[in-house]
Amino acid sequence: MSTAPNSEILEMTHLAEYQSEAIVSRQVTKAEGGNVTLFAFDEGQELSEHTAPFDALVQVLDGEVEIKISGKPFLLKTGEAIIMPANQPHAVKAVKRFKMLLTMIKA
Repeated sequence: MSTAPNSEILEMTHLAEYQSEAIVSRQVTKAEGGNVTLFAFDEGQELSEHTAPFDALVQVLDGEVEIKISGKPFLLKTGEAIIMPANQPHAVKAVKRFKMLLTMIKA
């Protein structure tokens, strides 16, 4: 997975395009202290419940998603964001096609 080029203006919503019945990801940048990844989910696609050892910031760039954190559902739309706390179970489901920027801070 290649990262986006440095020192260039990035049109985030075009770095990963929607694909029918799929989840597409594009790593924007990666470093020892964390990474930033863009995801494009087709409607109905989901990531089952899982945990991560670090906090993660989800920013919705387009569309609508339901994110469950420790069983509590949150409905997010374009322009909204939420922090998924470390070690808390969470799941992601595309209510409509959506794109999110996921920022994980490891340090």
